[in-house]
Amino acid sequence: MSKKEISRRLFLKGTAAAGASVAAASLLAACGTEPAPTTAPTQAPTAAPTQAPTAAPTKAPETTAAPAPTEPPVTEPPVTEPPVPEFVWETGVTNAESVTGDPNRTWTLWDPADETKTLLREGRGDIGENGAVSSPDAWSAWAGVQVMQAGGNAVDAAAAVAFAISVCDPQHSGIGGGGFMTMRDAKTGEYRFINFRETAPTYALDGNYWPIYPANPDQDPTDPMSTYRVVSGTNASTSGGRAVGVPGTVAGMAYAVEHYGSGKMKLADLIQPAVDLAKNGFWMGPTTSSSLESNYNNLIMYPEFGKVYLLDEETAEKLDRPIYKTGDKFTNPDQVKTLELIQELGPEAFYNGEITDAMIKVINKYGGVFIKDDFANYTAKEKAPVVGNFMGKTIISTPLPSSGGTTICQILNILEAYGTDKLKGYGHNSAMYLHILSEAMRLAYGDRGKYLYDYGEEVELERATMDALTSKEYAKFLATLIKEDAIIPNDQVIHDPFEFEHQDTVSYSVADKEGNIVTVTFTVNGIFGSKLIPDGYGFILNNEMDDFNKNPYHPGHIAPGKYPLSSMSPTIVLNEDGTPFMTVGSPGGATIIAAVAQAILNVVLFDMEAQEAVNAPRINSSLSVENRVGADVMAELTAMGHKVNDWGEWTPSAGSNQIIVYDKDGKLHAAADPRRDCKAWAF
Repeated sequence: MSKKEISRRLFLKGTAAAGASVAAASLLAACGTEPAPTTAPTQAPTAAPTQAPTAAPTKAPETTAAPAPTEPPVTEPPVTEPPVPEFVWETGVTNAESVTGDPNRTWTLWDPADETKTLLREGRGDIGENGAVSSPDAWSAWAGVQVMQAGGNAVDAAAAVAFAISVCDPQHSGIGGGGFMTMRDAKTGEYRFINFRETAPTYALDGNYWPIYPANPDQDPTDPMSTYRVVSGTNASTSGGRAVGVPGTVAGMAYAVEHYGSGKMKLADLIQPAVDLAKNGFWMGPTTSSSLESNYNNLIMYPEFGKVYLLDEETAEKLDRPIYKTGDKFTNPDQVKTLELIQELGPEAFYNGEITDAMIKVINKYGGVFIKDDFANYTAKEKAPVVGNFMGKTIISTPLPSSGGTTICQILNILEAYGTDKLKGYGHNSAMYLHILSEAMRLAYGDRGKYLYDYGEEVELERATMDALTSKEYAKFLATLIKEDAIIPNDQVIHDPFEFEHQDTVSYSVADKEGNIVTVTFTVNGIFGSKLIPDGYGFILNNEMDDFNKNPYHPGHIAPGKYPLSSMSPTIVLNEDGTPFMTVGSPGGATIIAAVAQAILNVVLFDMEAQEAVNAPRINSSLSVENRVGADVMAELTAMGHKVNDWGEWTPSAGSNQIIVYDKDGKLHAAADPRRDCKAWAF
């Protein structure tokens, strides 16, 4: 407990003791007896008097009446110390019953008897006939299910999940971030894309926004492909005020609900599950608690951050630790305040109200240059998605400012041009299959770095670039560069797609039996974003500015109002007749593209069941490999010339796929990634 509390309790104890002594003195005095001193006298007794006493009187005393009987003295009860409330710290386990309230559902995120509270991989998926949600945590997924059960559609459910994630998965995403939504309307068969990506503030001027330097002295510093870095030790692009972009999540969800929601529920209704979670609490999961542990120094450095996610002083002393752990009950009263303001006033509360003022205050306190117009002028935007084709399936994914949809379609096109029968013959995750896959990824990622960025008002050039990169003809050329016994030299990875032009980071998925599909990827970018929280409002602000190219000569450099390039790739896959087949998305930065592409390949090419496809070992474009592929496979890849990085058995760095498949049995098969706290629910 604090020194102030200790002093208070000692004061109460002393007061009670003093009260008891006074009561005892009163009782003895009433009985005609003086109380004995409790301590030896400090002064010597006075000397005996020197004068003899006077003689007794000779007159007899007058007789008086007998005194009336007196009432017995009233004794006051002793004053006792007020009882100190017993310290109670609530803990529990995230399982099916604690999340859904249904004792008939069985699943648990960790074993209560396991002191380490290690994630259990089993039971992450679910199967249902009417609807399904796969999300980064069980609590937000259930919020989406509840909305659909109450009559909301998939868009309504997606909004409820987004606000709940802000409470339950704050290290990855929330209302202080931004992202993309890809959707399909069951009634019309139309598919849409909503961009609510963060933007740079008005005074984000390239060249002096961060302290940067050219990292490679052998490169021409004016070359757009030269590497620039932020000066070491400043962390200017990853934490603090100059890491923050204008958040888009609140605007994006409001736009989606207004234009494509069921009309049965208001935005305020869809925020309520998040309010309940923040107010009543939930059991913190292993991914969040480990993220807090690794960010302890930041919790101290940024007091607004620590105020929300560090234990108060007395609790820390009682528990002998400063931070929350897995299984602790976590509440966020400050975020309750924020969410209730949005419920009452709508998005205006976030973009032109007291929440805005609080965001600007904390951003600029830590070096930012935000003004009110940065928020007041923000809008979510709708545009045409990227459309590709693989093995007869239609791929609907993200256009710029996401590089994800274009790059995924390019990877799949290269593999199809190489030969899907050959790939299937090699066997899933064999050395040869992974070699060909990684080479296709390298080629596509090379083009991503050169050609993909926010084209702003150059709409025609943007569309021409995406068309060129997703061209089947260009993919055929790139496939010819892949050798089965060697890797492509780095200086031969990037090519000119316009010669072949044709005419043709958390993530969650929601789907219902009618064929309404929504897949969303949104993020605060790094773990706990910029580490900034508006004081008294309880939500994390993003560090999305770090996604801009640091090279001031690259077209993807910082500029006011511009979107940083993203890899987020919420993707929908349709059958040849246009009916829904699957939805998939993943967080994970640049690994998102690789994770989503492999999920599609696992289901479409290798005919895997949904959860099997999510669980399968993954690689990324630079051949970091989950070692469950086998030591022999990794050795073969090394012999081919790859620099293989052992990722361990299961790594969150490999992405975190959330997929829903409209299976042959007519049911929705929802799968959630066991690499994190993810869970899918269906009904």
